[in-house]
Amino acid sequence: MLNIIHTADWHLGHHLHGIARDYEHQQFLNWLLEHLKQSHTDALIVAGDIFDTANPSAAAQTQLYDFLVTARQQLPQLDIILIGGNHDSAARLDAPAALLKALGVSVIGGIHKQSNDEINWQRLIIPLHNADGKIQALCGAMPFLRHSDLPPPTQEQNSLEEGVKSQYSALIQALKNQAQDNQALLLTGHCYMVDGNLSELSERKILGGNQHALPVDIFSDEISYTALGHLHYPQSVGNQESIRYSGSPIPLSFDEQHYPHQVVQVTLQTDKTVSIEPILIPRRVEMLRIPNSNEFCALPIALQQLSELKFPIDLPTEQQPFLELRIALDKPEASLRQQVESALEDLPVRLLKISLCYAGKEQGIADSLPEQRLEDLQPEQVFQTCYHNKYATAAPENLLHLFHELHENLSGAD
Repeated sequence: MLNIIHTADWHLGHHLHGIARDYEHQQFLNWLLEHLKQSHTDALIVAGDIFDTANPSAAAQTQLYDFLVTARQQLPQLDIILIGGNHDSAARLDAPAALLKALGVSVIGGIHKQSNDEINWQRLIIPLHNADGKIQALCGAMPFLRHSDLPPPTQEQNSLEEGVKSQYSALIQALKNQAQDNQALLLTGHCYMVDGNLSELSERKILGGNQHALPVDIFSDEISYTALGHLHYPQSVGNQESIRYSGSPIPLSFDEQHYPHQVVQVTLQTDKTVSIEPILIPRRVEMLRIPNSNEFCALPIALQQLSELKFPIDLPTEQQPFLELRIALDKPEASLRQQVESALEDLPVRLLKISLCYAGKEQGIADSLPEQRLEDLQPEQVFQTCYHNKYATAAPENLLHLFHELHENLSGAD
């Protein structure tokens, strides 16, 4: 039997509206280490986006390497595999690969080509050992594939999809050539699959965008489990439980506040079958959205809901909830920020964002006045049209007076 933990999309060094997430990441890594020990895990697979940016901070790198060293000290038989994602720099991840290999950590930041321009598939094949120290599985550690990693297109093969499929086929064949009869085959990947549930605000569209979502048939039926990264919502692919995204360990945007953040515990039997159990990760910092939906509410309702929030007064800053307000207005509200800050004065929460929605349709001038050319319009007509498009009402007299004053000053400057 082989016990595997599949996780991905750590995004170490992430900031949410300017607030560092170091505390939450450290709490996750502490929790993960304890779970690895308690569950007697044999292998840990991190399927890409280790860091949030290609140039992570020193603090983010320290957080990763401290975890790896501690994990190997406390679990000396643990196999660890890290692959590069689209947020990662392949070269930066690969730089300490030889040193980490000596610690029992396999890092595959990107694809390496040999002098003959052929890919070194052997470098991507990593043995996984069970509790008895025997190799029970081989993992094809495929990182995020960039355009330069794909074969040049031909008349028969002219799409990104076919290029990715050919690379996976080559890796799978290399796995099959090396594996013994009693050894199972596993794969990793960092990609966007067809029908994947994605978070638009925090996941970059890769391989050219959603039109290049990959079909599930790029993976062979001979693979016992495929550990995927990139999508932050945990999910299986193509109704196949053995092809999965683990999801991110913490919410990386307010749109992800309701995600069931987890790691995936995979148990591989000697007959190469797998059982899968999602393990929920404790939420260390709450994320609040008022109203608690994707809708907007009136300012008085938002202020009322704020007054009903209850938290311990002595809550440490790093544990204070993040807050987003989504407020619907009929017109600009000059004192909005002041009213919100007054309502939050005694609450241990961190206001990260105020999203506003107005009654207008947000049309452009060309849509509102399709039969008129911009150069034929008077400045006041443009101003009134834009104001009405945004707020669904005419500009008030005092604001119109200020506009005329500004226009006259600018005209005089010419």
